[in-house]
Amino acid sequence: MGCIGLAVVQPAQLRAEDWLHAGFLYDHFDLTLDVGNRTEALGPLFYSQERDTEKLWALPPLYSDLKDSSIQRREIDFGYPVVTYRRYGTEWRLQFIQVIAWASGLHDTDKDARRFTLFPFYFQQRSPIPEDNYTAVGPFYGHLKNHLFRDEIFFVMFPFYSETRKGDIVTDNYVYPFVSQRHGNGLEGWKVWPIVGHEHKDVTTKTNGFGDVETVAGHDSHFVLWPIYLEQQAGIGTENPEKSFAILPAYYKSRSQKRDVTTVVWPFFSHIDDREKKYKEWQTPWPLVDFAKGEGKTTKRVWPFFSRAHTEYLESDWYLWPVYKFNRAKVAPLDRSRMRILLFLYSDTIQKNTETEQYQRRRDFWPLYTYRHDYNGNTYFQMFAPLEPILPTSKSVDRDYSPVWSVWRSEHNPTTGARSQSFLWNLYRRQTAPDSKKCSLLFGLFQYQSDSSGKRVRLFYIPVVKTEPLATKAEVK
Repeated sequence: MGCIGLAVVQPAQLRAEDWLHAGFLYDHFDLTLDVGNRTEALGPLFYSQERDTEKLWALPPLYSDLKDSSIQRREIDFGYPVVTYRRYGTEWRLQFIQVIAWASGLHDTDKDARRFTLFPFYFQQRSPIPEDNYTAVGPFYGHLKNHLFRDEIFFVMFPFYSETRKGDIVTDNYVYPFVSQRHGNGLEGWKVWPIVGHEHKDVTTKTNGFGDVETVAGHDSHFVLWPIYLEQQAGIGTENPEKSFAILPAYYKSRSQKRDVTTVVWPFFSHIDDREKKYKEWQTPWPLVDFAKGEGKTTKRVWPFFSRAHTEYLESDWYLWPVYKFNRAKVAPLDRSRMRILLFLYSDTIQKNTETEQYQRRRDFWPLYTYRHDYNGNTYFQMFAPLEPILPTSKSVDRDYSPVWSVWRSEHNPTTGARSQSFLWNLYRRQTAPDSKKCSLLFGLFQYQSDSSGKRVRLFYIPVVKTEPLATKAEVK
């Protein structure tokens, strides 16, 4: 039975809870893809949603607030990405356009540390453990910990002087990056860049997480008038020591037991003989023209006309770049592929579990639509999608911006058999399940519903139809 065609027309009294549908103005309905419910009002300007232990309400595109009590999670966006707040358990972070940020969280010692950042001028951390505290006022004076991929940073009138530590390696910089000195466990080095520099590291050992002693390779390198003259020995103390030498751009060579590289007039003529991965490669010039052949790698590339590059686990093809591009990674049980046309204009991504044969798929046609299929077989289609193809993993875009321009939404849950469609923010909405149908049109001026209790219709919010269940009719006869 369609949502308009009716077999019986009969005025009736209907339950108020069946008719919470006013389309664009207000609508309340069960979720199609999850167990829960959702309320939408004033078109795209307000919605609230409950799903399992998760509660979400939003005023797109200005504000959204998500809570999940089961994992102590909360996410707030205000004009995303201008202001965001994230909390997971005891850790939280509040930031303003990634320039001003407050954060707090437990250290390994279970002591709470609070941080404040006004990037790049002021950095502060306060902890019950005094040695974990730091303050930095850039570029004048400061001490930082666990920033910029370094364990510690100390500076005075940067870039005139700074000291950084990564593990046991300490680097002193004078007028960064031109003059520096490095020292650590078996390592000594210095440079006056780009004039001259030298670094040497002895072969050392370390104990890994399993308590085993491992060898840490040594190296020795120096340069003169970088990058004109370079010489290096790497992998010292290992089974595959490597020596390299360069007078650029005229000549470069690298030699080891497993791999040889020779370049003449860089980057125009290069040859690679990789005996470990069993392939040979010719680049003339790199990366525009590249040919490789062997068990470990096969490449044919003439940019921008075509490229085909394959290894045992990876595949990368393109034609008339960036008109067509295809990438694939296959490491059991994962098989992931992505096809793109003109970068973000069209994208088709498939991720499959080769053991279970379940897959998830995403198709984007910028800015017209986005389509998603998850591992459970649930599907979602949305028209329009100006940001989703560019930021496909952003939950904030889905929460804050997608409701604004998603003029058509369609969802299907094959597990429950539920389907739903919405046009112009519920100006038209249809929701079906194996044992029920609901339809609302034009701000709810027309509403239809059928389920185990019978069929019901409202016109201009006035009940005009109610039919008895088929089982009840059979009993009367």
